[in-house]
Amino acid sequence: MAEALAHSGGHLLASHLEKVAEIAAEFSKAFDTAVPTQRWAYLAGLWHDLGKYRPGFQRYVRLADNPDAHIEGKVGGREKTHSAAGALWAIQQLNQPNHPYGNVLAYLIAGHHAGLDDWDGGLKERLQSEDSQLELKEALAANPPTSILAHGDLVAQIPGGARGFALWVRMLFSCLVDADFLDTEAHFDAGKPARREGFPSLKQMRQAFDAHMAALPVADTPVNTLRADVLRQCRAKAALPAGLFSLTVPTGGGKTLSSLAFAMEHAQAHGKRRIIYAIPYTSIIEQTAEVFRNVFTALGDEVLIEHHSQFDAAEKDETARSRLACENWDAPLVVTTNVQLFESLFASQTSRCRKLHNLVGSVIVLDEAQQLPPAFLQPILDVLKLLVAHYGVTVVLCTATQPALNSTTYFDAIKNLRGLENVREIIDHPDALFDALKRVDVTLPPDWTTPTAWADIANQLSAEDCVLVIVNTRKAARELQRLMPVGTLHLSALMCGAHRKNVITQIKQRLQARREGRDQQPMRVVSTQLVEAGVDIDFPVVYRALAGLDSIAQAAGRCNREGRMEGKGRVVVFVPPERPPLGHLRKGTDACVSTLHGQAHDPLRRALFDRYFKEFYQSVNLDAKDIVKKLTVNDRKTLSVQFRTAAEAFRLIDDADSATVVVRYAAHHDEIERLLGVLAAEGPQRWLMRKLQRYTITIPQRQATKMLNQGDLSLPIPGLHVLSKTDNLYSNILGLTGDDDLYNPSGFFS
Repeated sequence: MAEALAHSGGHLLASHLEKVAEIAAEFSKAFDTAVPTQRWAYLAGLWHDLGKYRPGFQRYVRLADNPDAHIEGKVGGREKTHSAAGALWAIQQLNQPNHPYGNVLAYLIAGHHAGLDDWDGGLKERLQSEDSQLELKEALAANPPTSILAHGDLVAQIPGGARGFALWVRMLFSCLVDADFLDTEAHFDAGKPARREGFPSLKQMRQAFDAHMAALPVADTPVNTLRADVLRQCRAKAALPAGLFSLTVPTGGGKTLSSLAFAMEHAQAHGKRRIIYAIPYTSIIEQTAEVFRNVFTALGDEVLIEHHSQFDAAEKDETARSRLACENWDAPLVVTTNVQLFESLFASQTSRCRKLHNLVGSVIVLDEAQQLPPAFLQPILDVLKLLVAHYGVTVVLCTATQPALNSTTYFDAIKNLRGLENVREIIDHPDALFDALKRVDVTLPPDWTTPTAWADIANQLSAEDCVLVIVNTRKAARELQRLMPVGTLHLSALMCGAHRKNVITQIKQRLQARREGRDQQPMRVVSTQLVEAGVDIDFPVVYRALAGLDSIAQAAGRCNREGRMEGKGRVVVFVPPERPPLGHLRKGTDACVSTLHGQAHDPLRRALFDRYFKEFYQSVNLDAKDIVKKLTVNDRKTLSVQFRTAAEAFRLIDDADSATVVVRYAAHHDEIERLLGVLAAEGPQRWLMRKLQRYTITIPQRQATKMLNQGDLSLPIPGLHVLSKTDNLYSNILGLTGDDDLYNPSGFFS
């Protein structure tokens, strides 16, 4: 009798199960120090495809010349399912009175295609069904090798207890699905594993960083002297024990490279495996990644992973190719977004969870930490504490405006914050640093309740020779742009990354030319808040529409950034014609007005931010979707958790139904068409997805559906839209154009 197959092309099932078990166990070693985890991961790998022994699947996989044949749900027929058998086997073999060990593995095995499910209302009922029972019966009747069915003793000591159970399961799940993906990948493409290698080590990167910084020409200015001291302190404090850190540096104080220096020094000092650099805005991630690539030029092109797309296909759309294209963050430096990082930490989907085990033993830098989403702040802080306490992670909260993340008790207990404790500040004297780097004077509105018309704002801006204005929404940016003189530049996230980069480069070049006397033309820029974090531009005058105090401070960081002016830069805060959209933008604005009302001194004093954030956080529900409750074990007899429901609820984008669109930006026409041609011919691949990211924007799904029906978009692969070849759909000034539905007012799509 022929040996059972795992996949088409002769991949033996027993070999696949044993290999996945070995890889998963190896992955789990990274968090096996305090809790014996390897045996759990090993058994999950050994039994994950036990159902493939059933005759129906074997008949199909031998007859089908289809790389998707092994993906459950991609082929019809009840006799071909295979993920329930191993889950039921684990329950039968491992569950004991008051110790439902098998249920842990059941979550992992039953979910390795469809994702982690809720126990009640999902997995429990599925495993009780006749189809699942038959699957196990048929698989066992095929007489799998005894070595596959065997098991040893398991010890359950959940890191973090009832609140830590869900993260521990997702970490195990990550080990399983990544091991499964990798062994399957190696079968279908024998050269793929070798192509994953080639990233430099963190040691090599640190050496390259030191060489780059030593060779950097730095003008002898007071600002650069302070930046050098920030860098020195970051390097010195890196030797401190792993844990929670804050890096509080004024905007323009060089915190991006200094925080990277701390992360690399700390990683080498404490044996950390990688650095995850998370940024709140998709719109600026390309710039930070570009800064880092410039630092590591000597090490070649493949030096980091830049991961911020929404290309991960839904499970129902999953194919063998989409599986190979998803990221597992197997690089020493990953630059990503808060959306990718935190949605992955709370995900149930296989492609999203795959990367989690690679977070273990890492340094996570949260750039612009004040942008942590308030509605999810409590579950985020809980998971950060678990990562630090049990998974060898160091977290750095990096910002000029540190949020009040320490534990806080309010009169209304529902508002209480279970915060971060023992956060160590890297900078010795932040207040002195802020005083030394004060480079602007801020003018506040004379009346907080009286708005200024856009036409009046446009007239004020037109009277300025060199000015940046930052508004709260895309719609506001579009309306103001139409009133501005010809030649005014525009920035919003309706422009793809390559387009934004070109405009920002143009802005920097013109500012430099103005300083050198080579450009006498007026320089005016209208932007959404995407320029407020990570964009190194330096205007003498900045206007800011009223918003949260942190946003005003970030805007001020674009004014006299380098301290080149003889006096102070000028920041003008104005009340725009429309109030901010309902939600956090408005609550932040209200907290700002409350904090600054009656203030006669500097409105950007560091002491004000603690007051501002406490008032802001008190105004919002810090766990608006009850994520903590959904992911806390409430029945120890079943270990019931709502993985799927929590993952669906944990969406950081206000408009949860968003769509990714590849646009046709004229300046890069040939490159875009070439990449789209490869996509059409060969399907999604990780390198290709990374290249296409530069030409994507994110829009509300409702607008994408509308444009798809109008023929303005196509959908070549699930999850990725492509703009049609129509000249009037993408403007070289405004980016993607369209009706009002396109100008989402949430503030996220900035």
